[in-house]
Amino acid sequence: MQESYDPAAIETAVQQRWEEEGCFAAREDDGREPFYCLSMFPYPSGKLHMGHVRNYTIGDVIARFQRMQGRSVLQPMGWDAFGLPAENAAIANGVPPARWTRQNIAQMRAQLKRLGFAYDWSREVATCDPDYYRWEQWLFVRLLEKGLVYRKLATVNWDPVDQTVLANEQVIDGRGWRSGAPVERREMPQWFLRITDYADELLEALDGLEGWPEQVRAMQRNWIGRSEGVELDFVAANGEQLTVYTTRPDTLMGVSYLALAPEHPLVTRLMAADPELKAFVEGCRNRGMAEADLATMEKLGRPLGMQARHPLTGMEVPVWVANFVLMEYGTGAVMSVPAHDERDHAFALQYGLPILQVIAPLDGGDWDVMDRAYTEPGRLVASGAFSGLTSREAFTAIAEALEARGLGRRRRNYRLRDWGISRQRYWGCPIPVIHCTDCGVVPVPESDLPVVLPEDVVPDGSGSPLAKLSSFHAVGCPKCGRPARRETDTFDTFFESSWYYARYCSADNREAMLDARADHWLPVDQYVGGVEHAVLHLLYARFFHKLLRDEGLLNSDEPFTRLLTQGMVIAPTFYRERADGGRDWINPADVEFIRRADGSSEARERATGEPVHIGAMEKMSKSKNNGVDPQALIDRYGADTARLFTMFAAPPDLSLEWSDSGVEGAHRFLKRLWRQVHEFTGAETTAARLDPAVLGGPARDLRRKLHETIAKVSDDIGRRQTFNTAIAANMELLNEVGRFSDPDAAASALRRECLNAIVLMLAPIVPHLTQVLWEALGHHGMIADAAWPQVDADALAVDEVTLAVQVNGKLRGQIRVPVDAPRDAVEAAARDDANVLRHLQGQTVVKVIVVPGRLVNLVVKPS
Repeated sequence: MQESYDPAAIETAVQQRWEEEGCFAAREDDGREPFYCLSMFPYPSGKLHMGHVRNYTIGDVIARFQRMQGRSVLQPMGWDAFGLPAENAAIANGVPPARWTRQNIAQMRAQLKRLGFAYDWSREVATCDPDYYRWEQWLFVRLLEKGLVYRKLATVNWDPVDQTVLANEQVIDGRGWRSGAPVERREMPQWFLRITDYADELLEALDGLEGWPEQVRAMQRNWIGRSEGVELDFVAANGEQLTVYTTRPDTLMGVSYLALAPEHPLVTRLMAADPELKAFVEGCRNRGMAEADLATMEKLGRPLGMQARHPLTGMEVPVWVANFVLMEYGTGAVMSVPAHDERDHAFALQYGLPILQVIAPLDGGDWDVMDRAYTEPGRLVASGAFSGLTSREAFTAIAEALEARGLGRRRRNYRLRDWGISRQRYWGCPIPVIHCTDCGVVPVPESDLPVVLPEDVVPDGSGSPLAKLSSFHAVGCPKCGRPARRETDTFDTFFESSWYYARYCSADNREAMLDARADHWLPVDQYVGGVEHAVLHLLYARFFHKLLRDEGLLNSDEPFTRLLTQGMVIAPTFYRERADGGRDWINPADVEFIRRADGSSEARERATGEPVHIGAMEKMSKSKNNGVDPQALIDRYGADTARLFTMFAAPPDLSLEWSDSGVEGAHRFLKRLWRQVHEFTGAETTAARLDPAVLGGPARDLRRKLHETIAKVSDDIGRRQTFNTAIAANMELLNEVGRFSDPDAAASALRRECLNAIVLMLAPIVPHLTQVLWEALGHHGMIADAAWPQVDADALAVDEVTLAVQVNGKLRGQIRVPVDAPRDAVEAAARDDANVLRHLQGQTVVKVIVVPGRLVNLVVKPS
């Protein structure tokens, strides 16, 4: 063992051994209990960031720990390779997205290997490979045949310059995020998956996901949004029924207007003869479509000049069109009760509509509904025969009254809508259908799968190249043979990421989507990823798992047993103000602090010496230029230091605040561990066998500390997943070992036991250094295959306890006594303590209070 710690040499050598020996290849036939550990796979942007490092280190620590518990561990890695960023990069650089993506994969794979992650690279998948996406095409065809896939017209955000559909979040102030062109609302045919058919199961199964954070389960419950309510019909003057859904039928008697979505069919018909209405609707089409936009934007509307009849009172209420009503949610029409809904209240005040109170507080208190809506349940007032009922009672009574008249019915409704899976983009998986004028929509025969995406294409930003590529879309109909057109939409990229975890189990199978190995490994025992994926990815993956189960490909109901959502990596920000009011962001590595004469400090840019402003601690990002390059960190300190710091700086579910001094501290600890093992192995002449029975007091204390640490670290990593406290416990133990100075052979054996255990407990976190130290301590083979240290219950037994000694309640000394010492012996030891004796001079002890295991208090008075 060399004297100095050289991480670059060590890590290169150890990684080479792992690769040569195939250390982390998972097998289904080794007889051990399987454990599947998975971190969310990355988009191949070309360069790892510190968020990646943290995420994948967490997963790797768990995987290595479980391996040392004797389990057969699968930990794979792959690439979420389709998506818009590759298209944008292709447009900018003039290269096909396929080439750009695969170059990035190669670069990021090398970075991941440099960090020492224990991946089974033989199972690597990239979602842009035909061998991968052919199976989702195959599944799509099966689902189409079962009626779980359908195509319909849907209102979308259309960018007329980029010639593509935009997600709601890509519409900024009514304009396309990339082109800046005014976005149009268009109806276009889109493909959908019937996720709503599984809404009840998706919701109810959340209660069984006890290994998931409650925050994530709550977010999914809210997204599914199951509600019990009433669907009821208002009848317009022309006889047309306007159907609304409400969860508050108790407020029905307070309806003062109906509000329709701008895309409602009735509005569409009326605006053909009303230019002002048409102009209003066109203006609404440029609104932001995210729910957050609807909550904050100004509420605008226009009367439609028509009335609708209230289903119970028969009274006429005006019908309006309003920009806050979405056609995509419910029926595109809402009954508005301004006295009991904040949004309706604001709209009514703005347009002078009636505000009719029909619910009063249960406690009989007054509430001025002209000032503010009363939105809580209560007791009905001004509601005819229903007055006096509670909101709960009125729900049933009003629902029954509507059903009796044939104008309403109780309904269970969902906020969840069917999943729109088609995108008008190039770099994605082709949807395997063909459109024939005679036969209609025809699925691509299984024998013709996969439908391969042409990869030698450079997009120019003006719509999908597939729509212009006749060699791709001009085909014969599989049924009749006549000329037909291949679908040129591609799948939403969530389609690929919804089942990749299962494909890892059967990644080399070219004949089937999944095989029996999937049931061997699934469900995933531990899944790690960001909380930002709490709804879409995690919900879609749960849905896909049930589709695969119902297709007979899996036997389990849920994909992920335990979920850890890691926090962000944040760092300081620095900037200069520009003349135009903007900011130029300076990377923290390019900033230094200069101490002024008055003792204060000032941040300046290193290169120019110019002062810079200090911003907030924010998530590392390109936009704020506050990222830290993992490669530079590894080159300077080594991968083990990067791993140790990211695990030690914060609990995994909280934000990690970047600190250069923290990185240096982690590196110093590894050097200290190296030095202690080096000094111990250099000084030890023979490896004496440890006999706990011959250990003296300090040695027994150290061994107790050792086994307390093993118990704590085992629990911290295995159950609590608080890796920072596990590291802190090892640091504390190493300090105790460093202070232990007994020179005899038994003490040397104890030091060896301590160092062995520390090295083993740190092996999942710093695997390179611990491999070398493990061998230096005389062991053979890979530490990754070594057994986790076990707690010796006898070592935890306490022979003596330390008691505080007080005189009149003030601490005057400490004594150590046998744990079973009688009271008189404890009192005598307390009185005999040298410092206590000084405080007893000239005093008479009038009372002795003994709190077993804690303290002795001598109550005295002057003699």
